[in-house]
Amino acid sequence: MTVFMTTAFLALGSNLGDSRGTLDAAVRRLRAEPGLRVLRISSYYKTAPVGGPPGQALYLNAAVAVEAAHSPQALLALCQRIEHQHGRQRSEKDAPRTLDIDVLLYGDEVMDSPELTVPHPRLHERAFVLAPLAEIAGSVTHPVLKTTIDDLLKAVSPHDCEKTPPSRPLTRGGLPELRALVTGSTSGIGKAIADLFEASGATVLRHGSRLADLREAAQVDRLAEDAWAGGLDILVCNAGADTLTGALAKASYNDKLEALLDIDLKSTMRLARTLGGRMKVRGRGVILTIGWDQAETGMEGESPQLFAAVKGAVMTFTRSLAKSLAPEVRVNCIAPGWIRTAWGETASAEWQERVRRETPLGIWGLPEDVANAALWLASPLASFITGQTIRVNGGVV
Repeated sequence: MTVFMTTAFLALGSNLGDSRGTLDAAVRRLRAEPGLRVLRISSYYKTAPVGGPPGQALYLNAAVAVEAAHSPQALLALCQRIEHQHGRQRSEKDAPRTLDIDVLLYGDEVMDSPELTVPHPRLHERAFVLAPLAEIAGSVTHPVLKTTIDDLLKAVSPHDCEKTPPSRPLTRGGLPELRALVTGSTSGIGKAIADLFEASGATVLRHGSRLADLREAAQVDRLAEDAWAGGLDILVCNAGADTLTGALAKASYNDKLEALLDIDLKSTMRLARTLGGRMKVRGRGVILTIGWDQAETGMEGESPQLFAAVKGAVMTFTRSLAKSLAPEVRVNCIAPGWIRTAWGETASAEWQERVRRETPLGIWGLPEDVANAALWLASPLASFITGQTIRVNGGVV
């Protein structure tokens, strides 16, 4: 079924509590919504309050471009749910708030109803809205005023709109002065893990197919030697064959199976056994593998057959390796569920609805959800955890 997506622009603001953390969480929640794609996010701008009671704290404001299958009314309802989840209380006009999300533009649509007016009726008057919006949509034309956002910004005084530095990733737990190898870390889940490990103090050896082709045993062994030569504390076997969106998407069933066996299973076993054995002799280390949350329960279809067989093998191998390497080395498996990687970004409306229906939390997981679990498992906070499969899947059981 063809789904028509509309580009819309949202304004976010907060001046109560941890405003930066609130805006970060709101953007993350938008990214996780089925049927919605976050396209661009502006910088955060510190701005003076306009109207309302005196003595308010400064606001933090941002603009977000989204591509939505939602109607304008459904998009507004989503924004209001997210506001409510972050403690928004509607009292007097222009009062301080934990979170405010306004629909500014919805394509070229013009509508005026008691519930929603688009374009936002005060969009062209507010520098604290126009400054972040111009950063991501300066050339977009206001459908009523027939003027670009850049020109609207020039017509107002952008006083008290100060761009702030970007957010820093959560680093709780920390991996100070540790060295990690993360395979398949040029995009998706692997990149999110590598980014978070680095932000938490680790030195990360990032791996992509150009560094080592994991289908070739000799290159796997060379990667292990290179990683160990610099000292290695953490191994994350994340690399996987992309049989859904990559070059293998049109390959035969047998060719997909061979690629998954070589990259997802054999290279994981080879790296984990080689490096895990050395970690055990040295007396310390952490190994993480990547499984699939439905490998044990099963799912219909050709691709799930392949993933269940291969990822199920990774999960059972992890449990056995954990017993072999204990007590010196901890070995755990992360089993992601519906995570919004490259395939999830372009999945059909039927799959978007299936994610919502089958996940108790009702949203996509994000690569950083898996990264947060990996950081915890790699850190001393999980020092009594080994041989486990941790499902990062929004509550699917």
